[in-house]
Amino acid sequence: MKSILALILLASAASAADESAVAPVKAACGPDNARFTVKTLQGQHPAAQPQPGKALVYVVEEYIRPTNELGKPTIRVGLDGSWVGANRSTSYLFFAVDPGEHHLCTDWQAPPTWIGPKVSLTSFTADAGKVYYFRARLVVGGTVLTLDLEPVNRDEAQLLITSSPLSEYRQKK
Repeated sequence: MKSILALILLASAASAADESAVAPVKAACGPDNARFTVKTLQGQHPAAQPQPGKALVYVVEEYIRPTNELGKPTIRVGLDGSWVGANRSTSYLFFAVDPGEHHLCTDWQAPPTWIGPKVSLTSFTADAGKVYYFRARLVVGGTVLTLDLEPVNRDEAQLLITSSPLSEYRQKK
């Protein structure tokens, strides 16, 4: 009886640990079943400015395809628990946010099963009238593939944006 009680307590503790591990993902990303189609618009680089009382966020996907890789990954972008768009291969998107603290997520929409889920998270505090730039980079190292999400400075962001197409995305129904 004591061993059964110990097993139940261990299972409860493991379940609580699993929940606390996914809490940041739930706070930043959107529903797992949401899927996007993405078309890239070559030569499109609109000069967006923040709307009054809002901040502007750019997310650039950078993917340097290994020579043996044929696919073009779609990276979903989430903010505060909802998907706001998606990039495909090397492209970018932008969106307005309210001032305040935000939780940003990128994840590979449908990675091959042998790779497993790829998610990257960060947070930032937005000020009205400011522009924030982030790079989601798929990094391949031998047999390991990671997804990194990091803020980049304005100069680096401008270089990435001008050398990448704009994403036009739609959520699948």
